Amino acid sequence: MAQLIADRRDVDFVLHEQLEVETLGRHEKFAEFNKKTVDMIVSEARNLALKEMLPTLTAGDEEGCTFENGEVKVPEAFHRVYDLFKEGEWIAMCDNPEWGGQGMPATVSLAVKNFFHGANFPFTLHVLLAHGAGKLVEKFGTDKQKELFLKKMYTGEWGGTMLLTEAEAGSDVGALTTSAVKNEDGTYSITGNKIFISSGEHNFTENIIHPVLARIEGAPAGTAGISLFLVPKIWVNDDGSLGEANDIVCTGIEHKMGIHGSPTCSMTLGGRGKCRGTLLGLENKGMRAMFVMMNEARLDVGMQALGCASASYMNALNYARVRIQGRSPDAAGKDAPGVPIIQHPDVRRMLLHMKAYTEGMRSLLYYTGLCEDKMRISDDADEKARYQGRIDVLIPIAKGYVTDRSFEVCSLGIQIFGGYGYTREYPQEQLLRDCKITHIYEGTNGIQAMDLLGRKLGLNKGQAFTDLLGEMKKQIETAKKIKGLEDLAADAEKLADKLAETAMHMAKTARSEKMMTAFAHAYSFMDITGDAVMAWMLLWRACAAAQNLEKGAKKKDISFYDGQLKSARFFIKSVLPLSMGKAETILESDDTVMQMSEDAFGGK
Repeated sequence: MAQLIADRRDVDFVLHEQLEVETLGRHEKFAEFNKKTVDMIVSEARNLALKEMLPTLTAGDEEGCTFENGEVKVPEAFHRVYDLFKEGEWIAMCDNPEWGGQGMPATVSLAVKNFFHGANFPFTLHVLLAHGAGKLVEKFGTDKQKELFLKKMYTGEWGGTMLLTEAEAGSDVGALTTSAVKNEDGTYSITGNKIFISSGEHNFTENIIHPVLARIEGAPAGTAGISLFLVPKIWVNDDGSLGEANDIVCTGIEHKMGIHGSPTCSMTLGGRGKCRGTLLGLENKGMRAMFVMMNEARLDVGMQALGCASASYMNALNYARVRIQGRSPDAAGKDAPGVPIIQHPDVRRMLLHMKAYTEGMRSLLYYTGLCEDKMRISDDADEKARYQGRIDVLIPIAKGYVTDRSFEVCSLGIQIFGGYGYTREYPQEQLLRDCKITHIYEGTNGIQAMDLLGRKLGLNKGQAFTDLLGEMKKQIETAKKIKGLEDLAADAEKLADKLAETAMHMAKTARSEKMMTAFAHAYSFMDITGDAVMAWMLLWRACAAAQNLEKGAKKKDISFYDGQLKSARFFIKSVLPLSMGKAETILESDDTVMQMSEDAFGGK
């Protein structure tokens, strides 16, 4: 059967043969998640994605969301899917069953999300936001707040979102103007306006719980004075019953390039002076709370992009196998029959490019989840710190690099269809449109590059980045001992060494009078770090495939394993030389970007 969203064989390969996720079951926390259970979960998710979610993708895009008199309606077809999500308990997959979660490993949940995002990313956004808001309540809420809100959010009875962005502040969150004044009963009166709020209003649930960033009257300027509040759409009484409507109103929805099934709302709080909220966490510690949740949010964005890329690749591959067009370049005579376009060298080049990136990105994202799982089951403080450091360094790659490459994959997916790919007859153009937003939210990709250079490179006095390089080197040493992979290991090692050299140069430059020049090269540094991580992941895959072939693979698996070897070879031989060139450019520290006067850009 043709794959439509993600290659199930490849998902299983990453889970069981590369990452060996079932070994997590040796710990009591994940004891019930053996291979059989993991496979069953993935199968159920895949069935839901294919049979229920995918058929609503085009309808959701064409119908979109509507706004009238402060009310937002989502595409009608989404309501059945939302009910199925609630019934299947898919919203809080990794969370405590006490609060409505399933308690599964993060690695497995990412495989599930791979199918959900590939089938219908705009719909899946709704439930992810509810979970993210719930996680803030779980991490920072009082016992009373958890009692009132958490289970209803994790089970999907109530929705959730995050009110962060303001028109004037944008990514400079510290410049926000939303204010909070403490009332005599301990609640706060909230006043302000927020924009770009995904699922800020919808008709899935009767209540929506909004974590809101605001500044308490008299608090310090900048991020140091920001607090986090819980502001429900409908006030929740102490006994859990619903009270009066709160003064938080949607004033409009954006008309966007993509994700039409997900409403992006403008919200006004306290327009009538009656918006109430309760403090979530400590005063003036709102940004600290948000940063705790940032890794999960940015990893989810990477998964959203991968879902689009994975689906685009599957569509392109299926199309290339059946689309007859042109003779083979090596065909003899002008009367030679037409061939499927997958036989044309340039189409094969594009498909292999899509395949290598999609597979490498899948491994990277699942691996980041595995680090989270291992951190959760470890009793060793130093080991937990190492895993956390590794996650912290990988997150800018998982968000910034992965979304960039996923957009490229979606663009190639259109190219393989030719003119048909540019039309709405096929899903390729929607996947590209939907994917674009992943470059922008949860911190634009330029911010991810700045984060990698400014915070993650020097994390734990540079030990976290050094540890990541060490993990790459371990895999390279393994590959050196496997026949047929020696040259790939050597090339990957050259880039790893060059990355270490470049990282030291960037760290030194960022601490010098040429700091701005360093940040002008931050994006290229994120790119070569991402390329090195991709090479590591693909080489790891190749090692597992070669070892399985050596043991005597089943006939049905031989082509799959050969495909792993070819993906690694294509990427390492075709992409890494370009990465080496980017590294040399960084080492030259050309500062044209900063020397350019504003007038020299033209336009006057």
